[in-house]
Amino acid sequence: MVTQHILVCGGTACTSTSGKEIFEQFLELTKKHGLGESVQIVQTGCFGLCERGPIVKIFPDNTFYVNVEPEDVEEIVTEQLIKGRVVKHLLYDPEKAKKAEQLDFYKKQMRIVLRNCGVIDPENIEEYIARDGYLALEKALFQLSPQQIIDEVKKSGLRGRGGAGFPTGLKWEAGMNAQSKVKYVVCNADEGDPGAYMDRSTIEGDPHSILEAMTICGKAIGSHQGFIYIRAEYPLAVERLYRAMDQARERGLLGKDILGSGFDFDIEIRLGAGAFVCGEETALLRSIEGLRGMPTPKPPFPAQCGLWGEPTIINNVETWANVPVILTKGADWFASIGTEDSKGTKVFAITGKVKNSGLVEVPMGTTLREIIFDIGGGIKGGKQFKGVQTGGPSGGILTDEHLDTPIDFGALTRAGSMMGSGGMIVMDEDDCVVDVAKFYMDFCVDESCGKCSPCRIGTRQMLMLLEKISDGKGELKDLQTLEDIGFAMQKASLCALGQTAPNPTLSTLRRFRSEYLAHIGDPAGGVPPKCPTGKCKNLTTYRITDACKGCTLCQTKCPTGAISGEPRAQHLIDPSKCIRCGVCFETCKFSAVVKE
Repeated sequence: MVTQHILVCGGTACTSTSGKEIFEQFLELTKKHGLGESVQIVQTGCFGLCERGPIVKIFPDNTFYVNVEPEDVEEIVTEQLIKGRVVKHLLYDPEKAKKAEQLDFYKKQMRIVLRNCGVIDPENIEEYIARDGYLALEKALFQLSPQQIIDEVKKSGLRGRGGAGFPTGLKWEAGMNAQSKVKYVVCNADEGDPGAYMDRSTIEGDPHSILEAMTICGKAIGSHQGFIYIRAEYPLAVERLYRAMDQARERGLLGKDILGSGFDFDIEIRLGAGAFVCGEETALLRSIEGLRGMPTPKPPFPAQCGLWGEPTIINNVETWANVPVILTKGADWFASIGTEDSKGTKVFAITGKVKNSGLVEVPMGTTLREIIFDIGGGIKGGKQFKGVQTGGPSGGILTDEHLDTPIDFGALTRAGSMMGSGGMIVMDEDDCVVDVAKFYMDFCVDESCGKCSPCRIGTRQMLMLLEKISDGKGELKDLQTLEDIGFAMQKASLCALGQTAPNPTLSTLRRFRSEYLAHIGDPAGGVPPKCPTGKCKNLTTYRITDACKGCTLCQTKCPTGAISGEPRAQHLIDPSKCIRCGVCFETCKFSAVVKE
């Protein structure tokens, strides 16, 4: 009889370190200690608190262990499983929090999309079914008409979580009303934003929720074929999707005559090559067709003319994962969560200079301050908060004046950013906004498909100007040129990649103009260009102050021999040899090296 359950994080973040080894250690050591029949060991999806992984959770007392290493498994087995004593040094907070629910990271979260991540074995369909899995599909097949399914989705207020926020029910209704014998259902799992991993983690932890939702949509619009478009860089997610599809077919939940209802629906996987532009729905559909992934003008929209010219409903992973819950718990329940403008919850991958980076799901309307400082734990190292980039390369940087902005589609747009798919990168006082803008523009230059000249030429020109400024060669007129090109791209680009690529640059120009001006300097007034944060190498110099103790550590570490000095005497840096790598600044134990 099983009396204890061990959940080991099996998401990419944990398995890429030692998660798999920890899982195998538990299997081996529980057997060694004669606990095999009383302990169940499961590899789950992501628990969310990626900053402190690998994570292990033990029931029935719900102990939550963080930063677990393979050598810790023996202690957990002997102390907790055998003697019933908690291993305190592996808890997040040994004095206050034994359970995950007691941590500030989880207190304000509400998990709907991530309801099964870190809870079930994603490779076992029985565990998904035990948590009301496929109950919504049964309801859609035997209790609801196609119009009733769509009415329920419309009533819930669910909006697309891929970035645009279009009402999901209206999209499905357009697909249902489209006149064609052949229709398609597509899942957009081509997640390409830097720092974003919401969709990957959802699939890794709960693949059946996507299959169930797509099948429900197929029933609603009259489609019999679905496609999941997912980038090949997500091997674990792809593997679990294939396994889930096989299990669903074996149990009559996918394929011919589903559950004896007479309805046929099957799904195929298409692997993407990692092109960011294929996150745009028309480019994605072209890629599935075997063509080059390039956007096409809209209208017509995919719901009228999509894959191979047929009506196609396309939603992203997070949108799909909400659908089964809406049908089982009801549209009114879902609509009671969130704001008037945006119903339900939103999943964010919070990364950057925040203490608790990871995957979070909060009700719409939660403020940026709550996410960054309550859930995220604030800024690392006691540094000052500078800004947060929401919406990935398509969004803008919001500052401390926006911290009390509620998270929903309208509020973020009014603040000068956007929801996007859910990437959230936090910056501190040491981050240079010119460097950040340059990073995002460099990304967009690489990812532009090149079809339209405003994006193809505009991104390159903006990048060249940002590089010029960060090299200390910028002129005041360059700021106006950046704005002119950015505004032109917003109006003239074919798709959202080009239309939104200028946003990080334009938002930093608006909110951090003084930092751009510092990079340019005032040649007439004798003020040289300078990077206030010291991030831009060509605008940064290093100097050793009289706080130097002559320990010679910086001299030893310097890769170019630019530092000279005798032991126990103040050292000097030769500017002609210094390559501004910052090694001396990082290694000095006495804070004697300063940036200027």
